[in-house]
Amino acid sequence: MRRTRILTAALALAAGLLAGTPPALAADGAPPTTTLAAESYSWKNARIDGGGFVPGIVFNRKEKDLAYARTDIGGAYRWQQNSKTWTPLLDSVGWANWGHTGVVSLASDSVDPDKVYAAVGTYTNSWDPGNGAVMRSADRGASWLKADLPFKLGGNMPGRGMGERLAVDPNRNSVLYLGAPSGKGLWRSTDSGVTWSQVANFPNVGNYVQDPSDTSGYSSDNQGIVWVTFDESTGNSGNATKTIYVGVADTANAVYRSTDAGATWSRVAGQPTGQLAHKGVLDTVNGQLYIAYSDKGGPYDGGKGRLYRYATATGTWTDISPVAEADTYYGFSGLTLDRQRPGTVMATAYSSWWPDTQIFRSTDSGGTWTKAWDYSSYPTRQNRYTMDVSSSPWLTWGANPSPPEQSPKLGWMTESLEIDPFDSNRMMYGTGATVYGTENLTQWDSGGQFTIKPMVQGLEETAVLDLASPPSGAPLLSALGDIGGFRHTDLAKVPSMMFSSPNFTTTTSLDFAEAVPNTVVRTGNLDSGPHVAFSTDNGANWFAGTDPSGVSGGGTVAAAADGSRFVWSPAGAGVHHTTGFGTSWSASSGIPAGAIVESDRVDAKTFYGFKSGKFYVSSDGGATFTASPATGLPSGDSVRFKALPGAKGDIWLAGGASDGAYGLWHSTDGGASFTKLSNVEQADTIGFGKAAPGASYQTLYTSAQIAGVRGIFRSTDKGATWTRINDDAHQWGWTGDAITGDPRVYGRVYVSTNGRGVIYGDTSDPGGGGGGGGTDPTPTGACAVTYTITNQWSGGFQADVKLANTGTSAWSGWSLNWAFANGQTVSQLWNAEHTQSGATVTARNIGWNGNVAAGSSVSFGFTGDWSGTNAKPAAFKLGDQSCAVN
Repeated sequence: MRRTRILTAALALAAGLLAGTPPALAADGAPPTTTLAAESYSWKNARIDGGGFVPGIVFNRKEKDLAYARTDIGGAYRWQQNSKTWTPLLDSVGWANWGHTGVVSLASDSVDPDKVYAAVGTYTNSWDPGNGAVMRSADRGASWLKADLPFKLGGNMPGRGMGERLAVDPNRNSVLYLGAPSGKGLWRSTDSGVTWSQVANFPNVGNYVQDPSDTSGYSSDNQGIVWVTFDESTGNSGNATKTIYVGVADTANAVYRSTDAGATWSRVAGQPTGQLAHKGVLDTVNGQLYIAYSDKGGPYDGGKGRLYRYATATGTWTDISPVAEADTYYGFSGLTLDRQRPGTVMATAYSSWWPDTQIFRSTDSGGTWTKAWDYSSYPTRQNRYTMDVSSSPWLTWGANPSPPEQSPKLGWMTESLEIDPFDSNRMMYGTGATVYGTENLTQWDSGGQFTIKPMVQGLEETAVLDLASPPSGAPLLSALGDIGGFRHTDLAKVPSMMFSSPNFTTTTSLDFAEAVPNTVVRTGNLDSGPHVAFSTDNGANWFAGTDPSGVSGGGTVAAAADGSRFVWSPAGAGVHHTTGFGTSWSASSGIPAGAIVESDRVDAKTFYGFKSGKFYVSSDGGATFTASPATGLPSGDSVRFKALPGAKGDIWLAGGASDGAYGLWHSTDGGASFTKLSNVEQADTIGFGKAAPGASYQTLYTSAQIAGVRGIFRSTDKGATWTRINDDAHQWGWTGDAITGDPRVYGRVYVSTNGRGVIYGDTSDPGGGGGGGGTDPTPTGACAVTYTITNQWSGGFQADVKLANTGTSAWSGWSLNWAFANGQTVSQLWNAEHTQSGATVTARNIGWNGNVAAGSSVSFGFTGDWSGTNAKPAAFKLGDQSCAVN
């Protein structure tokens, strides 16, 4: 449940990330009045590896090593076998459609493996202002087309671990089915996902809701139709599969079937009642439909469960549960079959929180079962597995629990579990924090121990609530939903442990003392215990402070410039201040509860606050605040502001809403007055970084709308001009919580996302400037090209091209030529324009990336088609100049 700014988490171990829900989005802005420049940036994640709930893993049934993962708010990913990493597929989702980063279901086409589909939408209630959609790709997610739906989908709603709700007919792949929530029924496409219509005669839209009394609509939504499974043996290539099974969120009528390709439907006779069918997986070799049941929709709840096997030929139902129902305190899910060994089936006790999740395995179609772990003598456990989390050491949570708990845990919220259909030894499963897997699973059956490791690199799923980049020490500190946050000493490596002592479930705010960066404070949410912590070694080690009376959540916190005092605006209590490290707090006066607080970065006694359109200033260390006479500021509380390091009283404020004041404001008199920047239409974050070479003012960064374009922007001239530094392929949905530049590296920016982790970008233009480039009219001088095939599949491939200016003069435009030796053709190219005549391809700059400084480079990518051989081009020319080939 990722809803920090709307609800307080109710579950101690809920590891589906908590994050802010964006405000209602503005309509398109006025026609452009500002000329935008842009330049080439490279974008990466500050590695954390995982960090959120992975409710679905899907292997393609036709092509080996082709697999996908879906997340509840962080998009979808494709597995890269050569590097054993995940590639994000939905980074192109923009601000206006931020809800489409929630993936409720995913389907990989077993007829044409190049095709993949994703049903997207985050919430079915008012938190997501947009409807859902079905995204379709013919190049494995490298690019997408979208079919909008007339209803919402809930990738982050209760029941999101059931499924898959989206399925492709394995015999006639132009036919797809989608199970909808909210009473919207069963939907079908007959044109490969281009158009959709409701299956009018499907008899049951579902009726199960988690909590009918929930007035927000989150827990009270009908979970609807939850899975679709085809019996591929009842069709042949080119003809629609006749028998289709559908799972419905209805404890009395959970499973329906059609035997005439969806023309008519009926409830399957003799089925068990009283529980929900989370998964339905069909073994066509033995004619058995396996179903995992739970009394609740999950992924957090579930107190009873059963496993059943249905014989499709005779209609016989058999209870194959591995334990008696009276002995369950969990529901079943995570259902999978070994396609190489018919009769081998596995399932998870997904809602077994304590002492651990459980995984069950049968090699005789559910006749007998073994467990991943059992008691040798309570509380001593005997495990059939070993765990190696050295690649993600924070997965231990720094815990040292008493038996029968262990650290790291086998998992929780384990609703996705899949055996590779081509390899009986490989299994992957998702938890509330990561993807685990093994490559020697069959050791289970021979009495040995199989090894479980994280298989999650590249899949970054944290929700980021605050960021700080101190002038010394670690380059980045992060405040995250559910896993607290990290001190990032090396952006390319996974930190060893999240912030601890205490471990906040969610860190809501953090700050450091500008003049003493080793002094750091953070605040956050914790079910029991303090909500504030301090560090005197740049966040490496922490100690807890003491809460004022009434505190219920982290709120925001600010450190004095010299680290001598702190101001805290927690949830549940008014604004407070302290000297020292929070052993006692005093109430501040003159400022309302719930205000956002920040510190001046020069004057240790000056603090600032904002609440409901009013700006507040304290000059006595936060003891008393006075309302500023400034007017025209946003009336709501969707605001972020910061004071500039090195200049007393220099404040930048971003925020607002489409129905009122919205934009970016600047004050140079300590908040007594603010000037709104006329060239920024909307802004939601503001941050500072190292000044550009030759510039006297620090670089500004913002997530904003400028000249009608939404993006991440940079200014090196105090906001007079702006450069868009991201592009349409790198948007990451919602980026409105935090942004900061790096005070030590010019051009580096850290961007918060709501489910794609911490993104950081580095510029290819070390010289800075609004337009970022040289003025030479033609590209001259030396050049070098790096051509990399990043992915290849039957008939298709993806490549990246890096063109480096190795000469001494800047380019003000470029045109790169090469010839394919094996008849390859470019199907889609991004970050450049292109033409192809026969084997010869010409790629030209687009407006924003034509300027390439000496010593810099520009990159573009493309997908293409090939057959037989896919050799790399041997030569490249920049105009008439031959380039070195790396």
